[in-house]
Amino acid sequence: MEPQWTPTDVDIEQANVTGFTRFVEERHGLDLPDYRALWQWSVDEPGDFWQAVWDAFDVVSHTDPGPALADASMPGAVWFPGARLNFAEYVFRERPPDEAAIVHLDEEGRRREIGWAELERRTAALAATLRAHGVGEGDRVVGYLPNIPEAIVALLATASIGAVWAGCGQDYAVPAAIDRLGRLEPRALVTATGYRYAGRRHDRVDEVNRLRAAMPGLTLTVVVSTGETPFDAAAYAGAVLDWQDAVSGDAELEPLPVAFDHPLWVVFSSGTTGPPKGLVHGHGGVLLEHLKALSLHLDLRPGDRFLWYTSPSWMMWNFLLSGLLVGCTVVTYDGAPSHPEVDRLWRIAADENVTVLGTSPGYVLACIKAGVVPQDDHDLSALRGVGVTGSTLPASSSLWLADNAGEHVQVMSISGGTDVVTAFVGAVPTVSVWPGEISVPCLGVAVDAFDETGRPVRGEVGELVVTAPMPSMPVRFWNDPDGSRYRDSYFSVYPGVWRHGDWITITERDTFEMHGRSDSTLNRHGVRMGSADIYQAVETLPEIVESLVLGIERPDGTYRMPLFVVLAEGATLTDDLKERIRAAVREHASPRHVPDEIVAAPGVPHTRTGKKLEVPLKRILQGADPARAVDRTAIDDPDLLDWYRGQA
Repeated sequence: MEPQWTPTDVDIEQANVTGFTRFVEERHGLDLPDYRALWQWSVDEPGDFWQAVWDAFDVVSHTDPGPALADASMPGAVWFPGARLNFAEYVFRERPPDEAAIVHLDEEGRRREIGWAELERRTAALAATLRAHGVGEGDRVVGYLPNIPEAIVALLATASIGAVWAGCGQDYAVPAAIDRLGRLEPRALVTATGYRYAGRRHDRVDEVNRLRAAMPGLTLTVVVSTGETPFDAAAYAGAVLDWQDAVSGDAELEPLPVAFDHPLWVVFSSGTTGPPKGLVHGHGGVLLEHLKALSLHLDLRPGDRFLWYTSPSWMMWNFLLSGLLVGCTVVTYDGAPSHPEVDRLWRIAADENVTVLGTSPGYVLACIKAGVVPQDDHDLSALRGVGVTGSTLPASSSLWLADNAGEHVQVMSISGGTDVVTAFVGAVPTVSVWPGEISVPCLGVAVDAFDETGRPVRGEVGELVVTAPMPSMPVRFWNDPDGSRYRDSYFSVYPGVWRHGDWITITERDTFEMHGRSDSTLNRHGVRMGSADIYQAVETLPEIVESLVLGIERPDGTYRMPLFVVLAEGATLTDDLKERIRAAVREHASPRHVPDEIVAAPGVPHTRTGKKLEVPLKRILQGADPARAVDRTAIDDPDLLDWYRGQA
């Protein structure tokens, strides 16, 4: 097999990571001939590496920051113990005032542009409003908002005063929003009158009132008017403030210097099988990690335009807004990615001269099945890379992108987690891309694959682990005073080593193949396989919209492996189609993992961040009470649970 993309000499020479490598070589007297050598040094000498990131990006502390890595314990690592800085302060350093910081588009084709000076003015004004209502350092400000620029302003204003941000999209029902935002006991809420998705308007006034009633400590509620629904203070119970009033005035931005690990935000796990974990990340850890990831891996720089399709419920929203750290223009889109046409994201990328476009394997597959040819239909001359995450990208989809997204556009498949709000493995502009594989371990990430005994394995499936600390690992879990939930979540299997819960294969090329969550692994006749391998085989068939495979251990010791398929419009699950599905699994995945039965399903339920609901559905089909197996408010289509319960 040949690479689908190989960097040119010009790509390598101009890459940000090449300049960084030269900086490190000169500073430390090293010879680092390629990316692999740089990565090895970054994990062998994590203190020196992260100090180099700090210095190369000119991070400034208001006090002596101390050593980069004062304690390498895991958990419990101590980074830059004396540092005092602020995430928002770095965002606004030396930015061209009139150039666009944010470009926003919606389903109706409306476009807004916010320059750097105006973004800073609004951030400062909202920060002053928060302070005037008693919100200060350590207090929580929460957002119940669509993917709109106001959400970014609210986060930056919150960060600037040392308060703590948390948010979720308005597609979350009130109970799900309360499960996340309510338990933070917030002082302020920033919300919106509603949102639009797939051509349908969703007003959220009643939901906001219910949410506020569950937050008795609120001293301020700010409401953004979106779309056709104007702000009407009389519609809300109690006092609320119009967004326009909250960001009026010309206050100076005065970021509060805080400790390196001072909480910046709380992001939440999916919460499908229990209360969602509140993951607390610090100002300094996020700042360094996102500078590294966005500049050295995605190769973003001032003047570039960065669009990742996401929502405030998903960590990729946090990742997207951090594009501001490297001075590029962030492009936000509020709406369905395929509305009013399947190629909506490609059209936006062309119209806005997007440099890096981020999407999901599901969207790529939808484009393939719709016969979309982006490079023929749109001017994508500005596009350098397409990022993909959320689930495993099949080799066929990766090759389609290489052939259809534009000449010499790099496919940047990445995999990481909300837990560290970044990627463990990903791409870099100096290393080739192989179909169906993720190119490199990310800098500063000591990623490995372990077997059950904790032995590193190569060329076979193992547990994804990280053997050295990263600065963006959570500072703590919310409401976990003794750290026991944190330790149990990541360090109970391999003491002192982070176990992430994904199956991974490290190939002979030192690339990575992802196989899905390790707690939903298919184990037939002692052979383990990730569900992602089955999906890659099955979902390329034109009759299949989506699929779900489960491995179910039964009380009598037998093992059942059903495959549920969602059919395309007009398709029927005939014996011929079933046989072609079995043949696809046999040929492209494993003959041992041909499903026992194939069942047409009305749909596949997902977490709010788009992951298939494998583990809860496995428990339901084993006879568990759905009410105990999964929180219905944490999934996109809870009615589907009843259908799957009927399959038990």
